[in-house]
Amino acid sequence: MSRKLHLLIIDPQNDFCDLPAAYCAVDPVRGEVRAPALPVPGAHADMLRLARLINYGRDGLSDISITLDTHHRYDIAHPTFWQRADGGAVTPFTQISAAAVRAGEFQPRQSVALERVLHYLDQLEATGRYQLMVWPLHCEIGSWGHNVHEDVRQAYAQWEDAQQRVVHKLSKGSNPWTEHYSAVMAEVPDADDPDTALNTAFIARLAQADGIYVAGEAGSHCVKATVEHIVAHIGADKVARLALITDCMSPVSGFETAYQDFLQAMQAHGVRLLTAEQAQAELVANA
Repeated sequence: MSRKLHLLIIDPQNDFCDLPAAYCAVDPVRGEVRAPALPVPGAHADMLRLARLINYGRDGLSDISITLDTHHRYDIAHPTFWQRADGGAVTPFTQISAAAVRAGEFQPRQSVALERVLHYLDQLEATGRYQLMVWPLHCEIGSWGHNVHEDVRQAYAQWEDAQQRVVHKLSKGSNPWTEHYSAVMAEVPDADDPDTALNTAFIARLAQADGIYVAGEAGSHCVKATVEHIVAHIGADKVARLALITDCMSPVSGFETAYQDFLQAMQAHGVRLLTAEQAQAELVANA
C-alpha cells in the first residue's frame, strides 16, 4: 500500500436510509415492521455503492472511520421536547427560532429549561449556519434505527478481518442540549461537555492521510457540516486531500439546493468530487 487512504463514512445508519422491506426488522414486542425514522431518498442505493467500493477497494484503504448519530429520546431537536402555545404537539420538520420562543409560539415542555433554551437558540442563530429544526425521533441509542446499514457493516467487517485493524467509530449527538450535525464539533459546544468541543484528535488523525474519501448521509446536513468543519480546521495545505464521493451521499428532501451549494463551495476550496467508480479505481491502484 503506497499511500495512506482514509475512508470517512458519515452516519450510514438505518434510520437515514430509504430501505426496502427486506431490510426492515420486525418489532418483536408490537409485531410491526420497523421503518426508518428519517429516510433520505436515494440513501439505500448510496450505501450499496459504498459497500461495493469497500469490498473491491479494501486492500487500498489504510483506515476507515464511521460516525454514528446517537440520540436520547429527550433532545432539544425532538418533538417531545417542545409544545405550542396552546399545549399542542410540535410536529417534525418544524423550525423554531429564538424570536418565536420569546413570542410564546413555542415553549419547552419543562418550563425550567426556557432560559437555557433561549441562550442556546441565540448562540445557534449567531453562527449563521442553522436554525433549530425539530426532527423525528431518530437514531435513538440502542434502537434498530441506530444500527449501520447491513451491506456497509458487512463490507467494513471484511476489511477489519483482512487488515486485522479496527474501524474507528465516533459517536455524536448524545448531548440533548445542542445539535450535533458535524462529527467534528457540535453546532453550539457545551462548556460542560468536552464531547461537544472541536475534536482536534480526530482532525489530526485525518491529517495523517494522503487522501480522505467522504461518503454518507445526509449530504445536506451531517456530511455538509462535518466536511465544512474539517476544511476549516485541517489546514489549508491539506484540504486538497479531501474527496467527496457524490453518488454515495444524498440530501434530505427539500434541501437539494443547499446540498448543491455545498458541493460547489467545497470544490472551490479544492475538495475533489468523485463517483464511487472513480474512487474505487484509485483504491485498487493503491493496493
